[in-house]
Amino acid sequence: MARNIDRLIDVMARLRDPNGGCPWDLEQTYATIAPHTIEEAYEVADAIEKGDMPALREELGDLLFQVVYYSQMAREENRFDFDEVAGVIADKMIRRHPHVFGAEEVKGADMQTSRWEDHKAAERAAKAADEGRAPSALEGVIAGLPALTRALKLQNRAARVGFDWTDARDILDKIEEEVRELRHEMDSGSAPDRVADELGDLLFALVNLARRLKVEPESALRGTNAKFERRFHRIEALLSEQGRTPKDATLDEMEAFWQQAKREERGEA
Repeated sequence: MARNIDRLIDVMARLRDPNGGCPWDLEQTYATIAPHTIEEAYEVADAIEKGDMPALREELGDLLFQVVYYSQMAREENRFDFDEVAGVIADKMIRRHPHVFGAEEVKGADMQTSRWEDHKAAERAAKAADEGRAPSALEGVIAGLPALTRALKLQNRAARVGFDWTDARDILDKIEEEVRELRHEMDSGSAPDRVADELGDLLFALVNLARRLKVEPESALRGTNAKFERRFHRIEALLSEQGRTPKDATLDEMEAFWQQAKREERGEA
């Protein structure tokens, strides 16, 4: 395995070599590569969701290549290299798992999750102290995360210091309140930014409900996206059997086929 890592690092260095390297790779910066990294991470998630192990192996390689890419650019600037990146994460994992690499005892995954967050909080507090400032409970929740994921992380952080609902039914009441407020803005003909603000509040409350129910909102929505795609393809197939497309059908016709697709999935057809 070490030989393949070394080979990959050498390949990246060759691609970035000013003498005979790849012109495209030589032009890239941290900022231009970042969008590709995000895309590769999503492709890893997609392969996992599909249960496609050959694709997962390939996508993990693509994601690893992103790390090697950044490390090569940093090495060229005498900042750090891949070995240092690997060393930093190894040290962090050892530090955050004292029950594995030390004498601390942890019983169960829930306790481990709590301890993990405790260790991260202590690291954030130490960093804030080094910088001469007070730490925030929300510190480190980066703005670039997908909005649903960031909402979940913000809520989890707030919950750790006691700012949290205690019952899922209370959150349902909050969701109903947000629906009423959204409906009021819509009925009042409010400006788009007011409507967007209320819609955002509703989405935030829905994420809170998912958190309380221990449902990962991104995964739940991905599942619903896949379900919608599957059922819409069935609508298209049923219409195609009639020599038509969705553009040729009425909404009522497509809704009838949608219900048929649902029944078929449930084995009721």
